[in-house]
Amino acid sequence: MDNFEIFGVTHLLTLLAIAALASLLIVLYRRHSKLRKPLRYGLAVCTLLSYPLQIAIANIYSYPTSLPLHLCDLAAIIGGIALFTQSQKLAEIAYFWGLAGTLQGLLTPNLQHGFPRPEFITFFWNHGFVVITALFLPLAMLWRPRPKAHWFVFGLSQIYLVVGLTVNLLLETNFGYLHHKPNTASLLDYFPSWPWYILVLELLCWLLFFLLSLPFSRKSEK
Repeated sequence: MDNFEIFGVTHLLTLLAIAALASLLIVLYRRHSKLRKPLRYGLAVCTLLSYPLQIAIANIYSYPTSLPLHLCDLAAIIGGIALFTQSQKLAEIAYFWGLAGTLQGLLTPNLQHGFPRPEFITFFWNHGFVVITALFLPLAMLWRPRPKAHWFVFGLSQIYLVVGLTVNLLLETNFGYLHHKPNTASLLDYFPSWPWYILVLELLCWLLFFLLSLPFSRKSEK
């Protein structure tokens, strides 16, 4: 059980548990008004704690590779703050980054070891709560992005791209997997080699953002 197996029994059960928790939180929030503030704050705390727990429990801190500069780390911080503050712009970032980016991490984790290793637990805590937050915002809180919000988040993603490439160059890191592909199986295996796969990621990013905006644009047209 020490080696991680993608789409193995443990992986699938973990994904099922995350989906079940997301469904439970959404149903409870919508059906019980008295629980709404505790649920929202509790989810915010769990999401915000994902990075420090990863460092503390897995004991993996090493400068500079453990800086919270992966997209999923930033999505966790932004998502947690969005739940606390109910900021429209932060919620948009959490929604698009969570479902277009972090969800991919849940499906193809960059993990060497499986349950019950600390890195397994903290990885799925981090990515799981980011995705739960991205679902909780529209399905539980009935939050809606602004028209063309996907363009706003895509623009921020370009800033992240430039910053990530610069930091990776200066510190010899691989934040955002912008310097090289993950060492484990991922969607990037089907893309061209560096730097061309970054261009494919750009196109895929915009497409996913656009698709994620469609349910809301259709409702606003009615």
